[in-house]
Amino acid sequence: MPNESMESALERWLDEQTRSSRRAFLGRAGSAGLALSGLSAVLAACGGVSGESTKGVNLNATANHPKVAVGELDFSNWPLYIDKKVLPQWDKLTGGSVKYVEDINDNNEFFGKVRQQLVQKKPIGRDLVALTDYMAARWVRDGYTQPIDKRNIPNGVKNLQPTLRSVKWDPKRNYSLPWQSGATGIGYNIKETGGDIKSLDAFFDPKFKDKVTMLTEPYDSASLTLLTMGIDPTNATIDQILQGIAKISKYNDKGQFRRFTGNDYSTDLTKGNIAIAMAYSGDLVQLAADNPNLRFVYPEQGAMLFTDNMMIPSKAAHPYAAETMMNFVYEPQVAAKITKAVSYISPVVGAREVLAKSDPAIANSPLVFPSDAIRKRLHPYPTLTPAEERQMQAAMAKVTGA
Repeated sequence: MPNESMESALERWLDEQTRSSRRAFLGRAGSAGLALSGLSAVLAACGGVSGESTKGVNLNATANHPKVAVGELDFSNWPLYIDKKVLPQWDKLTGGSVKYVEDINDNNEFFGKVRQQLVQKKPIGRDLVALTDYMAARWVRDGYTQPIDKRNIPNGVKNLQPTLRSVKWDPKRNYSLPWQSGATGIGYNIKETGGDIKSLDAFFDPKFKDKVTMLTEPYDSASLTLLTMGIDPTNATIDQILQGIAKISKYNDKGQFRRFTGNDYSTDLTKGNIAIAMAYSGDLVQLAADNPNLRFVYPEQGAMLFTDNMMIPSKAAHPYAAETMMNFVYEPQVAAKITKAVSYISPVVGAREVLAKSDPAIANSPLVFPSDAIRKRLHPYPTLTPAEERQMQAAMAKVTGA
């Protein structure tokens, strides 16, 4: 790899190996982690690590996107993540034409498709993308996105849930706007547990030895484990995260965990092969509809909050069109239709009130509309440097055997 920098080689290898995702019915599997032997091979081939580059992105930057004819909008999103009936409404409202493509099946896989164009500062053929927090943070950090013009998104300014208005990697939401959110907490089969589960300590309770699964993805597993140790995962250092992984390793050596999974925990949970799974809230909305023994709980200590974020790529051809779409989906009536279709946590204030009139069961579901008390217990993922992320993934891979 004579023309490839060390940082690029490591990122490329990470892109090929890491598979992080969220939504089970989309096949958004958990991370496979980093195999140390493969990482060593990359280092040997490139001659060692000389350090990480840093990019000075101005997080306070603003944009000025004139109101022009909307025209075409190229929007990449995850499959089954919208009520497609709203798209013709946007066309009619704006006079534009949206090309909505469901081609994000995995954060890293999608990044691999467009990485070269982004690095070379070329258009990627999309005006709007929806990426999960840690990948969104990476795009912002590396200058792959452009600031949004908030004057064109008044609904996003006034209707964004207060708890989502600031994230560490985009404190003023100058580069991003949440699409949908979900939580990682405890899924359990009450028939197998013999009662309700409320605490993350259940994952480490010998009573459930070999009846527990944990996610391969350390952003979830290590973070939730830190909550059992009294550590806020959002602000955790890499050393604290490694302590969490060490605890997982200790209990894994004792045979506590049946296995580490991606979204395939759902099969074991449904069949009763396990009692407790580290699980995603949206999955349980789907699963519980078919199996009344299944439950999801936001643990007493807290749960992890993940968000897929709308962003405008740095060289997008139609930024104003993208902003009109952002504004459109933050209309409570439109947001309610999307929420009904996808069963994830809406970031839009007012969507619940709309659904209360038409679909009270959805409006009253704490998995779709967590109370303010629950929202205060939801923790965003930690923000890591590329080197720290590789260190975390490598440590977890040792535990899971990935």
